[in-house]
Amino acid sequence: MIPYFELPSLQLPFGLAIHPFGVFVGLGLMAGAALAARAARRYGPGDDRPLREVVTWALGGGVVGAHLMHLLAYHPEQLRNEGAIALLKVWDGLSSMGGVLGGLLAIALFFRARHIRLWPYLDALALGTAPGWAIARIGCSVAHDHPGVLTRFPLAVAFPGGPRHDLGLYDFLVLSVLSALLYLLARRRPPEGSLMGVLAIGYSIPRFFLDFLRASDLPFVDGRILGLTAAQYVAPILIAVGVALLVRARQTQGVGPVNFAAPAP
Repeated sequence: MIPYFELPSLQLPFGLAIHPFGVFVGLGLMAGAALAARAARRYGPGDDRPLREVVTWALGGGVVGAHLMHLLAYHPEQLRNEGAIALLKVWDGLSSMGGVLGGLLAIALFFRARHIRLWPYLDALALGTAPGWAIARIGCSVAHDHPGVLTRFPLAVAFPGGPRHDLGLYDFLVLSVLSALLYLLARRRPPEGSLMGVLAIGYSIPRFFLDFLRASDLPFVDGRILGLTAAQYVAPILIAVGVALLVRARQTQGVGPVNFAAPAP
């Protein structure tokens, strides 16, 4: 069993504070952006400039998407209690699934506005998203903001009141394994779009089933819609997108020129 511990926040003047969750989310965003740009140089298409320029868009879209999903899908009571002001308090509650969806939408809009094809950059984005997301999930695990049901599972965390599954920890483990798998596949130079397809499927399937372990017996838990979390409704859509990406990648394999940069030393 894993001991329960909480990292202290750094208190700043004027009542402000830096929370460990925010630190890991920030580290995950920076690492993800850097790794995506590196992957674009190393594995293709060779030009990392669009990925360096899209960071602000992805950050803004990610924060907005993360807050909206948290507020509208998981904790609508905050909107009822606080009114429209809750929509503006983007720092007060974030959903990782909403953050990824919002970030990807912002990235797609950026590429469309710049008239740049997104398809050649999908795999580089996957190679940055998976490890960056894993780092951000460390923040969830140290904040213990996704408690699960009571259990005696060996990886349970000794929460006050009894050992529970920690879904933030499980997500970190899933994304860490996926990150390793994606980089192993990248070395084999699969058809463009394959890695993003693997990420979409490889994350969504375990996420769908893991969400059944989320607690429902605590005062502040994630909301359900007909017994399922919002992420469980999104997961099948992402699986379908992942399958479509793999099918298209297979169909376009060897069609047209492929501009791979030489591997970086």
